[in-house]
Amino acid sequence: MNFASPGRFPPLILDDVRGAQKMLSGVSKVTPLEGSRHLSALVGAPVLFKCENLQRTGSFKLRGAYVRISGLTPVERAAGVVAASAGNHAQGVALASALLGVRSTVFMPVGAPLPKVAATREYGARVRLHGTVVDETLAAAQEYARETGAVFIHPFDHADIIAGQGTVGLEILEQCPEVRTIVVGVGGGGLAAGIAVAVKAVRPDVRIVGVQAAGAACYPPSLAAGRPVSIGSLQTMADGIKVGRPGDVPFGLVQDLVDEVRTVSEDELSSALLLCLERAKMVVEPAGASPVAALLSDPKSFHGPVVALLSGGNVDPLLMQRILTHGMAAAGRYLSLRLRLTDRPGALATLLGVLSVADANVLDVSHARTDPRLGLTEAEVELHLETKGPEHCEDVKAALREAGYRVME
Repeated sequence: MNFASPGRFPPLILDDVRGAQKMLSGVSKVTPLEGSRHLSALVGAPVLFKCENLQRTGSFKLRGAYVRISGLTPVERAAGVVAASAGNHAQGVALASALLGVRSTVFMPVGAPLPKVAATREYGARVRLHGTVVDETLAAAQEYARETGAVFIHPFDHADIIAGQGTVGLEILEQCPEVRTIVVGVGGGGLAAGIAVAVKAVRPDVRIVGVQAAGAACYPPSLAAGRPVSIGSLQTMADGIKVGRPGDVPFGLVQDLVDEVRTVSEDELSSALLLCLERAKMVVEPAGASPVAALLSDPKSFHGPVVALLSGGNVDPLLMQRILTHGMAAAGRYLSLRLRLTDRPGALATLLGVLSVADANVLDVSHARTDPRLGLTEAEVELHLETKGPEHCEDVKAALREAGYRVME
């Protein structure tokens, strides 16, 4: 069964994905499905994670890169390959090239996280740092390809890449034959397109839901226009799906086969990442947590069993620290407030005693005495507290007011 419309994009069928699966045997892992009791309770049906964060190189990208490079002619292999990426695609191309004995050069932005740069080098690629945004890095890689004859390996806009990523869909059908909904993050669309080709050919009743970050959602306007369109500003922590324009090849497949594309906020991404870490014990990058964010935002709109694809786990530790802080704030587990008290010995200790009884963990205290807004006997205290959730926040504020403090948020 061919899902492609003649003349619009290269045909891609189930047999292509099955061929890619054979090619990847012994190369990529068959990653596990892990159940989530918390999300299952929210949805009212089984929810399982497809753990591509446990894949070699830490994401699904190895699958497509290996299939694409495997398909090169001997002459093309001799010329080497080049790619541009801030992380996951870089590592996938580097390892795939090393496994196939092909020389690889990977362009990465100057500000790319050091762990991702180091990992790409360790997999065997020659890394060149160029540009401050991915568009500049991409242009440099394409220029290098023109100058040297190296084959440019696009992260999502090629049929071989899509076929490789589609093997995730075949694994989901094998591991969870009763699946009714698959939720997958969408950037350029290669992963969603590949999964849709594989799954819809075997189980056309399975609903496939794509998820984009609201600050980098190129698919909704493109689907409305009926063609790939570029969006301007891209603002999201989810760099793995931070793409300004859909790929020409995956767009048609997503348009025809993906049932819906939703968007999620940065707060929802942060909360999802926190849930993956705390409840599932899974280290997941923001892009990989996007399906979980969609489930959290509207759990009753999904019919189970649901498989949520954790597409990658390559997150910079410094970014992880900021995201977890943001996620805890979004979940109501941080409380910032100001209050005034009488400036006398022991006043601060008394205040901290009230907070201790209320079981709030004090993270930071700022104590001001010289602000012109304050009276001669007043001091203002700014507090940053760790709490147990929104209800506990209200309990803490109530305890402070009962103790006679005027609370200002």
